[in-house]
Amino acid sequence: MEFPYTDETRGLFAARLAEFRRQAPSHEGGNDGTGAGDGLKHAAVTMTLIDDGAGQTAFVLTRRTPRLSSHAGQKALPGGRVDSGENATQAGLREWSEEINLHLGEDAVLGLLDDYPTRSGYFITPVVIWAGAGATMSPNPDEVAKIMPIPLADLIRPDSPEFITIPESERPMLRVRFGDDQVHAPTAAVVHQFCEVVMRGRNNIRVDHLEQPVFAWR
Repeated sequence: MEFPYTDETRGLFAARLAEFRRQAPSHEGGNDGTGAGDGLKHAAVTMTLIDDGAGQTAFVLTRRTPRLSSHAGQKALPGGRVDSGENATQAGLREWSEEINLHLGEDAVLGLLDDYPTRSGYFITPVVIWAGAGATMSPNPDEVAKIMPIPLADLIRPDSPEFITIPESERPMLRVRFGDDQVHAPTAAVVHQFCEVVMRGRNNIRVDHLEQPVFAWR
């Protein structure tokens, strides 16, 4: 299956996100990701779509620098804490700019996916972004060790996603594979819902019940 980086693909993805009825958990004030949160801190991550260099659509994953105080060295979607006075969209664009040095306006945002509550005390709002033709990126060395473009076609495979049982939880743990690599929830939860809702057009997929690996609980 191919996903060419064209205006037609952008329009299809935007239409599917517009049709998607984003789940508004009890910790939110509404559907725009601006709620205060049941003791959870609010963060935003970006599922940003770029041209992979061969005319196909890819998303941007990063490897966090080992110098960071939390989740050092892990693979993650660009993102971070929503500051006072921001909504999730504004925070996602700001964090994207700070981490990847690409500055985009709110017209680049296609929509939002469901919030995901993490074991480390956050609820994450995923912001889907279309970077546009000619987008160039460079990692902020204080936060990002590596930028990893992942073609969307790599997500369509028979051995992914995986739902794994672990002794520490009654919830199924999620793992998503691509190429020779893999990610777990919370990143995998965002990627999985994007794949189902935006790529496949299945708008009834929820992910907030999916577990994270134990190493991500702190």
